[in-house]
Amino acid sequence: MNASAQGESMPLSDARTSALLKRLIRSYVGPYKRRISLAVVCMVVAAAMTAANAWLMQPMLDEVFVEKNITALQLIPLAIIAIAVLNGLASFGETILMRYVGQRVIADMQLDLFGHVIRADLDMLHSHSAGRLISRFTNDIQMLRHSISNVLTGVAKECLSMIFLIGVMFYQSWELTLMALIGFPLAIFPIARLGRRMRKLSDGTQHELGELTAQLDESFQGVRIVKAYGTEAFEEERARTRVERLFGLYFKAARIQAAASPMMEMIGGIAIAIVVWYGGYQVVDGRTTPGAFFSFITAMLMAYKPVKSIASLNTHLQEGLAAARRFFSMLDTESRVQDAPHATALQLSEARVELDNISFAYGESGAGVHGISLTLEPGQVAALVGPSGGGKSTLINLILRFYDVTGGTIRIDGQDIREVTQASLREHIALVSQDVVLFDDTVAANIAYGRPDLSREAVMEAAKQADAHDFIMGMAQGYDTMIGPHGVRLSGGQRQRLSIARAILRDAPILLLDEATSALDTQSERSVQQALNQLMQGRTTLVIAHRLSTIQHADVIYVLDQGKVVEHGTHDELVHWNGAYAGLHAMQFAGGAAQ
Repeated sequence: MNASAQGESMPLSDARTSALLKRLIRSYVGPYKRRISLAVVCMVVAAAMTAANAWLMQPMLDEVFVEKNITALQLIPLAIIAIAVLNGLASFGETILMRYVGQRVIADMQLDLFGHVIRADLDMLHSHSAGRLISRFTNDIQMLRHSISNVLTGVAKECLSMIFLIGVMFYQSWELTLMALIGFPLAIFPIARLGRRMRKLSDGTQHELGELTAQLDESFQGVRIVKAYGTEAFEEERARTRVERLFGLYFKAARIQAAASPMMEMIGGIAIAIVVWYGGYQVVDGRTTPGAFFSFITAMLMAYKPVKSIASLNTHLQEGLAAARRFFSMLDTESRVQDAPHATALQLSEARVELDNISFAYGESGAGVHGISLTLEPGQVAALVGPSGGGKSTLINLILRFYDVTGGTIRIDGQDIREVTQASLREHIALVSQDVVLFDDTVAANIAYGRPDLSREAVMEAAKQADAHDFIMGMAQGYDTMIGPHGVRLSGGQRQRLSIARAILRDAPILLLDEATSALDTQSERSVQQALNQLMQGRTTLVIAHRLSTIQHADVIYVLDQGKVVEHGTHDELVHWNGAYAGLHAMQFAGGAAQ
């Protein structure tokens, strides 16, 4: 991330236009000042050529049509051609340079935002739905792309053209120029008001777009439930409500954008009428030549276009600034889980994990863990069991430092995990979760995720250990088969076996298994469990299991209920004590139901 982008945080809920522009330019536009300088040179040339066209009206009328000067008749067309060539080349250069800068700035912003979000802690990520985050990358960035690539470029170009053309107007008649310009300051206030309304409206529009994106994401991800419950009509109505709100907001924006043009038309019409009336009298009285007057009128009419364009571009600029405000607001949102300034790499010797009186709660719900102390000895297999919501997955999240404990300390080989870098911590841990995450890539790429340097043979060996090799080879392209978004082309058991193969390939000294075999059938579970048992050898392993049959041989079992350890011991000890674990065991094995 750009240092200036991170370092200039500011309260952006009411950020002023000047502050937003200053930060945007300093953080993202500044690095491309060379190209911008060249583009400005091209703009100056193009603007000067535009003004030269207006100035040529005087010699063309006075010298050619009034004085009948043949030499002038021969030179002026050549001058027009030369001006057109220079104008075309300058316009081309300016467009290419500014389009490059504009697109490069947008790419930099997208990369900065993605890097910030992907490194954020789960608390920050979970405070925004996936749809709303995607909306920041698509809708807001698209609005910024239009503003930076077109609006800012257009404003600079049109302003330079207007300056040169007004210069021609002053050259021909300063009196007429003052008359022509006297009405334009009156338009500043209503145009500025329109801009403020557009910026506020754009905020509402982008919010609704984010809500629609989130809703679409939910509907498409949950399409099986939608169809199973026959709620297609309900989802259609929800979407209709959002779409109609967006239509209303877009139509309001269109009215505001359309209002700027008629306002400038009226002011421009009045100014032209005054100039024609007064300038005409000057020509009749002989105080100026027809050529000078028509040169002035030409420059004025040509200057009217950039003035009108600037008024229109202002509303689009406000849309871009509203998007920039949201962009910087998210970029300035800091993660609670961050590496300490003095953080060092985790030095692993035995892989002993100690949880010392730790506590943690999710927001204001109070759910979490309270005063838990336990130790995972090197090479030991520890299991966590208990009812849902007891805090089992929370402990795994805390060991991985997805969240920071609010009380107590987690140590690995005596090192507080808050004092080591997150990267080095997670490098030594392999996770297999019940919520399998796969990517729209090949089978091999998903198994080797995070280890792209490994050979195909290593990938295949991990798949064999996870009992996945046979079904992979039965697919159309084997390990090169694309599995679709979230692995939709695989069954639940197949997805979980790929996840297990990924953990096997990671070969980390600390292993976390969160319901790792929950989606497997009995036969696959047995073969995978054998692979996991072999994988656990010599590794510090923490297992969350619903099926007690899979953890009976664990070195120690901790029973969690309502965020606390209520008992712990070996399987035989816990059954003998006839406590919470014995109750769970009796329910699962009643009548031989869970063998």
